Amino acid sequence: MALVDLSRASDAELLRLTPENAEAFAVLYDRFERDLLGFFLRRTRRGDLAADLCAEVFATALDSAARFDPGRGTVRAWLFGIARHELFDAWERGRVESKARQRLGIESIVLSDESIERVTRLDATGSGVLGLLDELPDDQRLAIKGRVLDERDYAEIALSLACSEGVVRQRVRRGLLALRHQLDQTKH
Repeated sequence: MALVDLSRASDAELLRLTPENAEAFAVLYDRFERDLLGFFLRRTRRGDLAADLCAEVFATALDSAARFDPGRGTVRAWLFGIARHELFDAWERGRVESKARQRLGIESIVLSDESIERVTRLDATGSGVLGLLDELPDDQRLAIKGRVLDERDYAEIALSLACSEGVVRQRVRRGLLALRHQLDQTKH
């Protein structure tokens, strides 16, 4: 088998290599850990929950890496799909499951206060923006939340907001311009 420079491999290639090369999954983990932690932190506002949910997403991804189908979308979309599913399940049950981690024999990680604080700091720069987001008109706030925070595509957002994709794009653009203006005002 030829050696592959894992740092240059695509996300899909890393998943394909995962069953026979654990280092491939480690590279994938490094690529997406921060984004997934940020995703969970923005939704839960708790570093411990964000870390726990993130761990379950990666365990689920590791457990099902061989079943990933690049024809159905990107690895990023797949991981965030798992993340949304885990978050919804956690909200519905009132707790984070650890089924995938248990199946793989991964022991629970006990986070120190310092580790939780480090996770929480990931969102420190974004918390001001999230506060400003709440000040936008509803149509712009919902469009930006759907596109930027939830990483949904324009068609899906348009369907949920009962408008066209063009209208959603316009709302996102106007909302981002308004946020930029608000941020500039707070800096001066």
